Amino acid sequence: MSLNNSSQFNALIPHWFLDLLGCEEIPDEGQEVTVGTQTFVFRDGILRQQLESSSKQRQTDETFGYKWHKRDTFESDASLKRMGEWLRERYGNVSEFDWLNNANKPLILDAGCGAAMSALELFRPIINKIKYIGVDISAAIDVAAKRCLEKNLDAAFLQANITKLPFPSQSIDVIFSEGVLHHTDSTRDAIFSLSPLLKQGGRFMFYVYRKKGPIREFSDDFIREAIQDLPPQKAWEAMMSLTKLGKALGELNVQVDVPEDVTLLNIPAGRIDIQRLFYWHVFKAYYHSELNLEEMNHINFDWYAPANAHRQTPEDVRTWCNNAGLDIEHEQIEQAGITIIARKTNREVMQ
Repeated sequence: MSLNNSSQFNALIPHWFLDLLGCEEIPDEGQEVTVGTQTFVFRDGILRQQLESSSKQRQTDETFGYKWHKRDTFESDASLKRMGEWLRERYGNVSEFDWLNNANKPLILDAGCGAAMSALELFRPIINKIKYIGVDISAAIDVAAKRCLEKNLDAAFLQANITKLPFPSQSIDVIFSEGVLHHTDSTRDAIFSLSPLLKQGGRFMFYVYRKKGPIREFSDDFIREAIQDLPPQKAWEAMMSLTKLGKALGELNVQVDVPEDVTLLNIPAGRIDIQRLFYWHVFKAYYHSELNLEEMNHINFDWYAPANAHRQTPEDVRTWCNNAGLDIEHEQIEQAGITIIARKTNREVMQ
């Protein structure tokens, strides 16, 4: 789908979004627009921030812009079903959240939306009862806009750094940031930058990577560094041998008994599939019997390719939320990461 005519431009800039930004009318193509103290350029129906980024952030942006344009690697029924199930396991059923369903079309900010895959899958039951803002620093924003236009959603889009957004304080009902905060220059700073945008009583829903055992942490850093300087296509190709190994391990369908906790390597005792033993404790090589190689490579690439990919402890996340004036209402800690739903309070922020 092309975004190259004025009617589609208008579809990407609903009036409520103009009001939020303090703009009086839809800009002309190529026009510069000042929002607060920041400058944006309106191009292909989207306001795009004019800011410099760190070298690691630029590499991360390029990586995700490339990945999300490969729609055939994440849009199969099996891939979307897997993602939807995983999201609901961690966040719950959003249609049952009173604080999300009682408001009059709550405003949901998808901070680091990518192709909007996670938001569309999680909020699917109430997608026509919300106002959605997709924000991403990368060219993935264009993919998100196309996918939401195809579904005729009440949505708006902004290409911007999520730590430097132009929205008024206390203007957002819900911030959703699925697997994104750790891809900024600082996970902590991203939480502190976004939380002031929430209304009192608003919710911050996010997922971040968790620190793992020493071998896995070493492998993660080693592989990530090895592909850092490769163009995205070359990095994608380099990941494929790892993906094939993960598939071979998964197809063995063999389980082993770890007789007792290996505390030195943070490996717990118990019965575990050999692919998952490697996956959790040696290197990430995702396997799912219903996904093809390209879809599995998409998941491995997502982990290893970006330069910014911080891992944190549950204690880190709890401290950051508390200091940012957020009360954690729901916390799910897994080997992969940490899922949080936190409520904005009027407590004093502690920088």
